[in-house]
Amino acid sequence: MTNLVQFPGLGLEFNINRVAFTIGGLDVYWYGVLIATGFLLALVFAFHYAVDFGIDADRLVDVVLVGSVCAVICARAYYVIFSPVPYESFTDMIDIRQGGLAIYGGVIGAAVFGGLACKWRKLSIPATFDLVAMGFLIGQSIGRWGNFVNQEAFGTNTSLPWGMYSQATANYLSSWQATLAQEGVIVDPGMPVHPTFLYESIWCAVGFFALWAYMKKRRFNGEIALMYAAWYGAGRFWIEGLRTDSLLLPGVNLRVSQLVALISVVVAVVAIVVIRRKIGKRELMVDLPLSTTAEKKFQNARENWVDKLDALGQSVSLEEMQRQLPASASHKEFAQAQKEQQLFDWDSLIRQKLEQAEMDAGMQESVRQENARFAQLPVDPEERAVTNSSLTQGLDEK
Repeated sequence: MTNLVQFPGLGLEFNINRVAFTIGGLDVYWYGVLIATGFLLALVFAFHYAVDFGIDADRLVDVVLVGSVCAVICARAYYVIFSPVPYESFTDMIDIRQGGLAIYGGVIGAAVFGGLACKWRKLSIPATFDLVAMGFLIGQSIGRWGNFVNQEAFGTNTSLPWGMYSQATANYLSSWQATLAQEGVIVDPGMPVHPTFLYESIWCAVGFFALWAYMKKRRFNGEIALMYAAWYGAGRFWIEGLRTDSLLLPGVNLRVSQLVALISVVVAVVAIVVIRRKIGKRELMVDLPLSTTAEKKFQNARENWVDKLDALGQSVSLEEMQRQLPASASHKEFAQAQKEQQLFDWDSLIRQKLEQAEMDAGMQESVRQENARFAQLPVDPEERAVTNSSLTQGLDEK
């Protein structure tokens, strides 16, 4: 369970135990701890900035639950499907404590089932994907260190100063040396290898900070998600080319992740260019999310006044509280607007509507009475003309 990891060019070495701690005889691995840490930090970011994307945090909870569970299932299924190593039992297939989660499988699962959950909870799919994409980068940059602890997902030999060596890398390369040679990859088990986990961790961290800086400048909903696909795909394409444990398409010597990455980059870049040309220089406006708290206050107020509203033929709707802010507005402005929305006094609004309706009804009754009186006046044309002029002047004064 312990790996001695060395960086000969830097004069560094670390003795790493893959087990973080044990509970009731069950080993809890660093791999899972690191993935969970990345997931939690991504959640903190997402719920903090949800309002900036017009997303209600309460509804987002359901989307996250559905998307995250399905992401793990799909990440494991993706890995098992393309893994060159056969699994002896179903238990082995679902055991992720030893690693074996394919990120692209997780992204696909989160997109499909998370998108369905967005439809169910009535959230904007493009806006939600923007927010989640940034969370992905947080999770990936931290979760990749689980590969370091497990000494997996490393690359071919390198003479660079940060080349990494351990008995685990040597054992893996020894067992796969002949297979890799058939693929045209020559390796020396006794030499340091590329720490590709580190490359991807840094790449994702840089991508996160870049998109965070751009977040307030986004032009349309879905742009951040497309930028994520292009950024991560570009990095994954070249990093995957260095790895020695790539998943291959059955029957062909083609790396699955490189193919998916290339397609992602092309589609994302084309989509961004086309959509930007279509929208021109129009600024993105964000609808302030109607929180479940605000909706409950609205429903309670409406129930209290429903009889009077119906009697006077009046109505109220949540749209009367709907607000928009430019995407460039600060987080503080979004948070303040949401707070004002939650404190909105529906009872006062309804009272004003009813008072105005009663005034209008009174005025209409006054006009009706004047018309009735006018109809009973003498029919002499000259008198009718004088009376009509006087009545008109009286109504104007009212």
